[in-house]
Amino acid sequence: MKLTVVGGGSTYTPELIDGFARLRDTLPVEELVLVDPAAERLELVGGLARRIFAKQGHPGRITTTQDLDAGVDGADAVLLQLRVGGQAARQQDETWPLECGCVGQETTGAGGLAKALRTVPVVLDIAERVRRTNPDAWIIDFTNPVGIVTRALLQAGHKAVGLCNVAIGFQRKFARLLGVSPADVHLDHVGLNHLTWETGVRLGGPEGEDVLSKLLSEHGEAIAADLRLPRPVLERLGVVPSYYLRYFYAHDEVVRELGTKPSRAAEVAAMETELLRMYGDPALDEKPELLAKRGGAYYSEAAVDLAAGLLGGGGSPYQVVNTLNRGTLPFLPDDAVIEVQAAVGPKGTTPLPVPAVDPLFAGLMANVTAYEDLALTAALHGGRERVFKAMLAHPLVGQYAYAEGLTDRLIAHNREHLAWA
Repeated sequence: MKLTVVGGGSTYTPELIDGFARLRDTLPVEELVLVDPAAERLELVGGLARRIFAKQGHPGRITTTQDLDAGVDGADAVLLQLRVGGQAARQQDETWPLECGCVGQETTGAGGLAKALRTVPVVLDIAERVRRTNPDAWIIDFTNPVGIVTRALLQAGHKAVGLCNVAIGFQRKFARLLGVSPADVHLDHVGLNHLTWETGVRLGGPEGEDVLSKLLSEHGEAIAADLRLPRPVLERLGVVPSYYLRYFYAHDEVVRELGTKPSRAAEVAAMETELLRMYGDPALDEKPELLAKRGGAYYSEAAVDLAAGLLGGGGSPYQVVNTLNRGTLPFLPDDAVIEVQAAVGPKGTTPLPVPAVDPLFAGLMANVTAYEDLALTAALHGGRERVFKAMLAHPLVGQYAYAEGLTDRLIAHNREHLAWA
C-alpha cells in the first residue's frame, strides 16, 4: 500500500507518522511519500519521520520529493494538508477582519473566505494531476476550509472525502469522562465542517443508549469550560456545540478578546520555528510534546481510520466525515457537503440517517451552506462582486458596509494568490 501526503513538510506530519507507525496493523503502509515544495522543511520532517518508523519497528519506506507527479504516481490514497501562503497568510486572515469589527479566524468568516479563495484552485490542480497519474486513488482532504474544499473536489468528480478532528476529539473527551473506551462512544454528530453539534452520545454504536443528558448533568461545567461558553447555554441548547460555534454565539466577546492578544497565527509561527529546530535533532525519534499544542489532536487516528476504511483494510465501520448530503438533511441541497456519521468502505461513504434537526441549528446550517455555495463560486470564477456576495452572505459579516470593507481588504492582502485580482 502506498500513501502520499501533499504538504508533507508540515509540522503536523510527525503526528501523522506516529499514527501510521502505531496503527500499522489497521493500515499496513508499505511506502509513504511526503511531498512539499519547501525542501528544507521536507528534509527535517522526513528525517524525523524515518526515525519514528525505525524506533517503532515499522517496515515501511518513507521517501520525500518536491515533485508532485512523481509523489502521487501509484498512490492508493493522497492526503492533502497544505496551507497556501503559509503562516504569513494565516496571520493576515486573523488580523484584517478585526479592522471591520468582525472575527478574524482562519477557517470561518472573512478569513475563512480568503483561505478558500487561495486554496480551492491549488487543490483542484493537485487533484487533476492525481487523476491523470492514478485515477483510482482516494483523496482525503484535511486542508481547511474542509467543507468548501471537499465540495470543490466532489463537484469536479474526484474520489474525495473530507476529514476533521473535531469529532474524534469529542469522542476521546467523552470516553474519558464516561470511563469507557473511545470505541464504545458513538456520536450523533451533525452539521457542516466547523459548524457542528453533538446531539447524542451513544454507548456501543448507532442504536446504543444516549447518555448525552448524563454527560451534561455530571460534567457540564468541564465541557462548558473547554468550549469557553457558559454552562447554562449548553443546558438550554441541550447539545454540545463544537468550539467553533463560540464565534457565532459570542461573536462580539470574541472580537474584543482577539483585539487584546497576539493572534493564534503568531503563536503557531513561533511554535513551528521551535518544532523545526527540534526535528533537526538526529537523536529525536518520537513526536515531541510541544506538537500537541500545535493543534490537530487525534488527527493521525482519524486519518488512519478513514484511509483503512476506504482502502478495504479495516477501520471503524462508522466514521464522521465530510461528504455529500444526498438528502440526509432535507433542508439542504443534495450537493451540499455535510459533516455527519457515515458508513465507510471501498466504495466510499454513505451518511447514516439523521433525526430531525432543531430549527435553531438547521437555520444556521442553511445560512452557512448558502455562503459556502457563493464562496466556492468566487473561488472558481473570481471577481470582486462574487467575493462581496459571499462575504455579505456569511452570518459573521452580514452587513453591506462590513462586506464592502472586508472585500477590499481580502483582495488587497491576497493579490499574489488570486489569478483574477
